[in-house]
Amino acid sequence: MKIRVVAALVMGALAAQTQAAGFQLAETSATGLGRAFAGEAAIADNASAQGRNPALLMELHGQQISAGMVYVDPNIDLKGDVNVALGPIDLPMGDASADDIAPAAFIPNFFYSNRLSDKLAIGFAVNANHGMATELPADHAAAIFGSDTAITTVEFAPAVAYQINEQFAVGATLRVIYGDGKVTGTVPAWVPTLVPSLPAGEKLKAVEGDGIDFGYQLGATWEPSQATRIGVNYRSEVDLTLEGEAEGIAYGLQPGEKKDGELVLPLPATAELAAVHQLTDKFAVHGSVNWTDWSAFETLTVDFAEGPSLLKEENFEDSWRYAVGATYQANDKVTLRAGVALDEGGVSDENRTLSIPDSDRLWFSFGSGYQLSENLSLDLAFTYIKADSATINESVAIADGVNANFSGELSGDVWLAGTQLSYRF
Repeated sequence: MKIRVVAALVMGALAAQTQAAGFQLAETSATGLGRAFAGEAAIADNASAQGRNPALLMELHGQQISAGMVYVDPNIDLKGDVNVALGPIDLPMGDASADDIAPAAFIPNFFYSNRLSDKLAIGFAVNANHGMATELPADHAAAIFGSDTAITTVEFAPAVAYQINEQFAVGATLRVIYGDGKVTGTVPAWVPTLVPSLPAGEKLKAVEGDGIDFGYQLGATWEPSQATRIGVNYRSEVDLTLEGEAEGIAYGLQPGEKKDGELVLPLPATAELAAVHQLTDKFAVHGSVNWTDWSAFETLTVDFAEGPSLLKEENFEDSWRYAVGATYQANDKVTLRAGVALDEGGVSDENRTLSIPDSDRLWFSFGSGYQLSENLSLDLAFTYIKADSATINESVAIADGVNANFSGELSGDVWLAGTQLSYRF
């Protein structure tokens, strides 16, 4: 079996709302979090800079390590109702509301950089660029649309950078990506009233698996003056194959029975254009424009040996993110950062589904850096993300001429707090 997860079977921008559209994670570091990642592909505070542009390795001196953690606390509520349409007759099946459907999480990171010469630098990163999780009770009224979804990726990324001349540098990263994921749809409590042979909470369709795949990242920087740096970065699309198992009565399997298969999880291509300008010795402004190729994900299809099975039409669209920020060097030991960002959703109102209820998000971030010693620094950051309410009207066929319909919306916000410790040898 092969399952193509279109924009990844996730609650996307609302569920793990830390992130960019779909199921991206923007949290490369707590350092960048303090400025809403504005200008990220052009700023080199510490070794974590390579996560957004490997060419920035040439801006770092000596050997450096940087490690951190971002805590994500989403507050996402589902409001709505489910009904069953029997031809022209609509039967109300009850309230499908739920609170706090996305669990809190920690997102760690680790980076190492080594400036080998005036022309060459290398680095290594361990971080996550994609992930999400949502949870509903197995017998919830909307569980037929998805009750338990989780995607986790970890990237191991060696990088190299080269200084072409005083103005231009380039860099490249090999991305070794490990991922695991699961998607489960279960029988809601209202189903046994129509089909007594189907017990509430029983798995209808459930798939899970893990695997490793490869991608790349390319970056460049241009310094037209000592006060200005422009950075560009491109991250390739990766079709991550997760080998695992499927189960569920909708696949013709008995409870507890499983069959082997694989899940293909497309991780979309992204690009960033960023700039930073030093207005004075103490004050700098910076900004970014990010693009994500979500339009590559159109359908959600399961391929069995006997042929493909279409689950959903998703029809995602390319998304954009715009961020501006500022940095102020208060004194030799304290740096202050702030930023705002508009993160566009990757799906239109008419195509939004419960599995991927994407919407626009507005970021408000601030952070600070402390020089604890000559070689040791600590960064702290805090972000509040407000997401637009996402109206959802979704239908799924449960038998010939019989459809289950959900009508409602998701709303909420997300709080993030991060810390980053960096050391230069």
